[in-house]
Amino acid sequence: MLTADQVNANVSYLRTKRIIDIIGSLLGIIFLSPLFILVAILIKIEDPKGPVFFKQVRVGKAETEFHMYKFRSMVSDAEERLKDLLALNEVSGAMFKMKDDPRITRIGKFIRKTSIDELPQLWNVLKGDMSLVGPRPPLLREVEEYTSYDKQRLLVTPGCTGLWQVSGRSNVGFEEMVKLDLIYIDNRNLFFDLKIILKTVKCMINSDEAY
Repeated sequence: MLTADQVNANVSYLRTKRIIDIIGSLLGIIFLSPLFILVAILIKIEDPKGPVFFKQVRVGKAETEFHMYKFRSMVSDAEERLKDLLALNEVSGAMFKMKDDPRITRIGKFIRKTSIDELPQLWNVLKGDMSLVGPRPPLLREVEEYTSYDKQRLLVTPGCTGLWQVSGRSNVGFEEMVKLDLIYIDNRNLFFDLKIILKTVKCMINSDEAY
C-alpha cells in the first residue's frame, strides 16, 4: 500500500510539475479561447435554455472536494435521469459508462468523442484543484464504494489526463483503471507526464475509443 508521504516525497518534481501546470493551463486557455467560444455557441444553439458549462463536485487529493468544470454535453436534467440508467452501466466497479447514453446531446457526442468537453478543466488546473496529468477525479458516489486499496489513487492531485485515458479509456474497467493509476503514481516523473500528454493528443485525434 502506498502512503501520502511516500508518493509526495519528491518535492522538486512536485514544484516543477505545478509550474508546468500553471504555464500549460494559461497557454491552453489563451490559445484555445476561439474554440471555447465556438463550442459555447453550438451548445446554446442546440439547447438555448441550458448552461454552457457543467459543474460537478469531484474528489481530489486527500479526499478534498472541489467543483470540476466541463462543457455541457448532456441534457439539462442528466443527473436526475441517471438513476434510471444505472442498471445499464457498461463498465465494472464504482464508475458509470454507457456507450449510447440517451442523455447526450448531438454536439455533446462530438465534444465527448474528441475530449473537447474536458478542456474547461484547464481552469481547475490553474486553480490547483487538478494537474495536467494525474488520476481521473472521481464522483462522491464512486468514492463511497472505494476500498482502502482504491483510495490510494486519491493520494495525489487528480489530472485532466492520465495513464488510464491513454490506455483504452472507455474500454477499461474500474479495477484496471485503479491499477493503471497506481502504476502512474508509483512511477511518475516529468518524462512520464510528457509521454502521457503526447499520447493524449494522439488519442484526441484518433478518438474511436472515447464515449
